[in-house]
Amino acid sequence: MSGSERASRRLCAFALFASFAFLSPRASFGEPLPRILVVPFENVARDARIFWLTEGAAVVLADDLNMLGASAITRGERHQAFEKLQVPPAATLTDATVIRIGQLVGAAQVVVGSLQLDGESIVIRARSIALDTGRLAADVTDRGEPSELFKIFERIARKIAPPSPKTSEEIESRHPPLDVFEDYIKGLLAETPATAIKYLTTALSGEPSFDPARLALWDVYADQGDHEHALAAVLRVPEESPVAREARFRAGLSQLQLKKYDDAFATFKALLDAAPTATVLNNLGIVQLRRGALPQAGQGTAAYYFNKAVEADAGDPDYVFNLGYADWQDRDTQAAIYWLREAVRRNPADADAHFVLGTALAAGGDAAGSTRERDLARRLSSEYEPGKRGGDAVPKGLERVKNEVELPHAGIEARLASSEQRDQEELATFYLDRGRRLYQDEQDREAIVELNRATYLSPYRAEAHVLLGRIYLRNGRVQEAIGALKIALWSTETAEAHAVLGEAYRQAKDVAAARAEAQQALALDPNSADAKQLLARLDVR
Repeated sequence: MSGSERASRRLCAFALFASFAFLSPRASFGEPLPRILVVPFENVARDARIFWLTEGAAVVLADDLNMLGASAITRGERHQAFEKLQVPPAATLTDATVIRIGQLVGAAQVVVGSLQLDGESIVIRARSIALDTGRLAADVTDRGEPSELFKIFERIARKIAPPSPKTSEEIESRHPPLDVFEDYIKGLLAETPATAIKYLTTALSGEPSFDPARLALWDVYADQGDHEHALAAVLRVPEESPVAREARFRAGLSQLQLKKYDDAFATFKALLDAAPTATVLNNLGIVQLRRGALPQAGQGTAAYYFNKAVEADAGDPDYVFNLGYADWQDRDTQAAIYWLREAVRRNPADADAHFVLGTALAAGGDAAGSTRERDLARRLSSEYEPGKRGGDAVPKGLERVKNEVELPHAGIEARLASSEQRDQEELATFYLDRGRRLYQDEQDREAIVELNRATYLSPYRAEAHVLLGRIYLRNGRVQEAIGALKIALWSTETAEAHAVLGEAYRQAKDVAAARAEAQQALALDPNSADAKQLLARLDVR
């Protein structure tokens, strides 16, 4: 079968699938358990002796909940959400911020808490709150000697988690000595790599089998680009370790960065054989794409693995972009155009996808479409301004590597009828109207779903992008707001979009850009209340 025939079959299969629904990330594995987000506890008295326990409480309670059969969100997922919302890891969180983070990681409930020393005892309180109703599901207070810390948290976890046959001995066996755990948490909280490495190596010298410290060492070394040491850290994790899969995945990422492609392929293939996931399939595609040669016997092409990743998780725009990008590298122009269009449907603010799509459209003879997509890419990213990144050539290295831990993403879950059965513009208007009403009622999570459906059907509907920008701004997601508002202005220039973009720039502390947008808004509409309010805020500053 030729490459074009394979691409055509992929396109037909996905087109049939996409006309009905997009699968959620776990749809093929059954209904997932409700997720629980445990955020760092509050150190009520700001006691320096237990500063490390604010993070330690979240880590140990989440681990115990998972041991008891609940589905607690990992520290890695929590930190990705913090970064996305630009929340400092050590910040004291308001209830509103906790709710935003919970929604971002797909949690059904959040656990907040406090701790303080009372003489020779430590007092710990934990509250579990259901996000859908805002009601208190559990309110637990326990106390004991600091040396009994793990037992205290186990008792708290049992009052939050569903009933479990796990014994206390089984849970206790997963915990290291308390002093080792303290060094581990201090390593996670350290402000410099050298300090983090010092604490983590001290923890491992006290308990060589405490493998989470090896994963944390990998994180520190990888952040510094030192993949030789990062790889050495996780290769010491034995196969029987509870964190063996996470260690092997990190090893594959380091091998990929070190251009040890044979080793990386073998590592990810072993993970795939043990438990197929979209992230592993994607990274196998990355290995093949970077090799740049014909696959060896028994191995698929980059496009093959990216296609499998899309089948496993059709809602993630990165997998769809990688597939279109690989098709472009394979000179399959029509397949590239198809998948890159799907990528910008899922993430309209993806400058790379717009640019590569524009190049593919030019190759396919669509000059007007090519100009439109490249122009939008330049508006979304200065990297595509004339004279940068090699002009009109598609840059190398745009493929997206995935981590084992990935935040949930907004899938388009509605059943979308095909264009022969229902007019897409009418349906987009329906979703836009619903999104507008939900926005006005401050039901932001539901509004985003409806507006994403509208932009999927009509990608350049300016009002939908303005509303998304307002919602993102209201929820502290400033960079996402800026991206949505740039698309709105590119689609249709309005005073409202300029004014809201100006407010986003103000919150991003770019005063000059904020003032320029306010002035543009007033040039279009001298009576713009949003623009006048923005200028007043800037003048006060």
